Amino acid sequence: MRSDTQPASRLQWLFGALALPANWRLGTGPMLAAIVLAVIVVAALLAQLIVPHDPMTMDAVQRLKGPSEMYPLGTDAYGRDVLSRVVTGGQVSLFIGIGAAVVSVLIGLVIGLVSGFFRMADAIIMRIMDSLMAIPSILLAIALVALNGPSIWSVMAAITIPEIPRVVRLVRSVVLSAREEPYVEAAIALGSSMPKILWQHLMPNTLAPLTVQGTYICASAILTEAILSFLGAGVSTEIPTWGNIMAEGRVYFQLKPSLIFWPGLLLSLCILSINLLGDTARDLLDPRLKKREG
Repeated sequence: MRSDTQPASRLQWLFGALALPANWRLGTGPMLAAIVLAVIVVAALLAQLIVPHDPMTMDAVQRLKGPSEMYPLGTDAYGRDVLSRVVTGGQVSLFIGIGAAVVSVLIGLVIGLVSGFFRMADAIIMRIMDSLMAIPSILLAIALVALNGPSIWSVMAAITIPEIPRVVRLVRSVVLSAREEPYVEAAIALGSSMPKILWQHLMPNTLAPLTVQGTYICASAILTEAILSFLGAGVSTEIPTWGNIMAEGRVYFQLKPSLIFWPGLLLSLCILSINLLGDTARDLLDPRLKKREG
């Protein structure tokens, strides 16, 4: 009898140890969003291995063809495979989105920690941040493209610069609240160095809100890149991105609307999935939600 119940108790302990708290279990929507986003990211990363044709190869004989066994989504005005271009176009769009989110979060974190902790530097830093927030990203991108020519780095800089002040304000608000906590005051009284106080005591408090903010920045950057490319102020037209593909297809929209539909569909699914996961992360990392669950 004992030998029969012992394995069962061990299994119960194992599943109990592996079980997530109730507030950390994803619902159907976030799970589907995670799957859709994972498929888009993996397809973009492995585009060179899975696409049926070279996205840059032109064939005048095959221009504006409908879906077929050879071209599942048809061809564009230059005879290029739409499926190959849409899948490959995700590489640049995701790179700009993730890159803008990472750079803006890292720079904003450092500036926000300094601004929130050092009162003398706070006024100067925040006035600079307010000035940067007044610059529209689209106008900044047009100016950078006019100076440096269309490139991925110009677009990323135009998207990242206006996002940094938002991250700084978020980190600053968290630091202003956390610096009054007893453990921070104790660290100051014990003579801990400023870098140690910033990185060991204050910075961990910003990780949860920065994670959520980073998802929103990523989704916004992907959408902004598509808008800029659609307007001709983004990445070079020779590079396939979702925005460039839609910009080229708008001329033939009445003849073949699928040239805009497929990249627009992937763009919408990607942004929707990122935003949904960001909302889920916000709910999971909300301290008040943890208290209610406790």
